[in-house]
Amino acid sequence: MIYIGLTGWGDHDSIYPPKTGNQQKLQAYSSHFPIVEVDASFYAVQPQRNNEKWVKETPATFQFIIKAFQGMTGHQRGEIPFETKEEMFDAFKVSLTPYLHTNKLAMVLFQFPPWFDCKKENVAYLRWCKQQMGSIPCALEFRHRSWFSPQFYEQTLSFMKAEGWIHSVCDEPQIGEGSVPTVLKATDKNKTLVRFHGRNKQGWIKPDGGQNWREVRYLYRYNKQELEDWKKNLAILQQQCRDVYVLFNNNSGGDAADNGKEMLSMLGIEYTDLSPRQLDLFN
Repeated sequence: MIYIGLTGWGDHDSIYPPKTGNQQKLQAYSSHFPIVEVDASFYAVQPQRNNEKWVKETPATFQFIIKAFQGMTGHQRGEIPFETKEEMFDAFKVSLTPYLHTNKLAMVLFQFPPWFDCKKENVAYLRWCKQQMGSIPCALEFRHRSWFSPQFYEQTLSFMKAEGWIHSVCDEPQIGEGSVPTVLKATDKNKTLVRFHGRNKQGWIKPDGGQNWREVRYLYRYNKQELEDWKKNLAILQQQCRDVYVLFNNNSGGDAADNGKEMLSMLGIEYTDLSPRQLDLFN
């Protein structure tokens, strides 16, 4: 099965009825897509009330991909807001309880920064992270090209399979060491994650003093041919694992929702267990 969704539910105005408030957006979102990535968990371990609310607002079959807290992946500058790394991981795992109890957790996404390259101590840290997470399904996304260099390509994939990591396959601009190629290889027989970051080469690398970098980094709209090419790629991945989870992250210009809808149409997918669609006054 292919599940298509977006990263977050706050920035997709094209799919919301007029005057939809922030409190109603997730419910409205879940009438269009069966999965979503929670990005808020990257910036802070979410309080239980948030996770419980989001679980209650979505259909029984809805699935969440929870992004790992930034302190867990080395993005955080300075000291982590916990006494130890073990305490940090424990707090994060506790925050997942509402998703686990309702079978709504698709996976946790560990996205590592561009400076996290392929070397012995980083391999050891990945192994430690997976041990800390136990049986919780975890996806792994690299941002440094060295992991898929000819020297380490096969070893990286073999390591991910052996350690039980779900591969997060990326579509992103190909610029230097801070980007990874699209590697159409599943490392888990049940799940593979695909994330569309867009192909904005100019916006991908942070310019000096560029305050609006995050706004332009994912500013891209996939054209029909690019999506058709990915239709073929998804078929390749489907041959390797049971379920493929597809997330459009090209949110900066409001293109993610439209591209997600286009992909659904191309694949001929109609989900039957979404939230009821909110109708406006004259429908």
